[in-house]
Amino acid sequence: MLLCGPSGSGKSLLAARSGLPVLRLDDFYKEGDDPTLPLVAGSSDIDWDDPGSWDADAAVAAIAELCRTGRTEVPVYDISLSARTGVESVGTGGAPLFIAEGIFAAEIVGRCRELGVLADALCLSRGAVTTFRRRFLRDLKEGRKSAPMLLRRGWRLMRAERSIVARQTALGAYACDRDEALARLAAAERPAASPAAA
Repeated sequence: MLLCGPSGSGKSLLAARSGLPVLRLDDFYKEGDDPTLPLVAGSSDIDWDDPGSWDADAAVAAIAELCRTGRTEVPVYDISLSARTGVESVGTGGAPLFIAEGIFAAEIVGRCRELGVLADALCLSRGAVTTFRRRFLRDLKEGRKSAPMLLRRGWRLMRAERSIVARQTALGAYACDRDEALARLAAAERPAASPAAA
């Protein structure tokens, strides 16, 4: 089950509430010294909201291995450092379904479908103002980046939220709120069979 949506839309909370195993796709960000990282137009800020800041190939490989074997090794990423700080093992614990969640999950809907491991793809949407407030307070509390950078990013993302959701749905994710997402998760979990589906 792929779960995407704008940053701050509540993906991690929804995934935790589901009770299903979770693969954090944001751990597949590139490191801050990677020369291929995209920049925000007209700025020296790295554009962490551009899919080019993320390693889609590694994410798909981890999903495929998790579906095939029930376990995979994934990086541990520290957003405040823009760096990978270790590796951890993620497993399904025998569950027939797991959630792979992150802001770029929609980018790999087609690839997961082609691999035959996709149960569903959801785009969580809560409204631009609500998402802005939740994202800013979370990022400030966690010290993810400096406050000025968080405000610049937050303002940019708030203005772009409709287009972000439109892009993710065009890539194959279904836009919904939290309650509908939970209902679709429950429906996907019932008929799921081993090997685990993403």
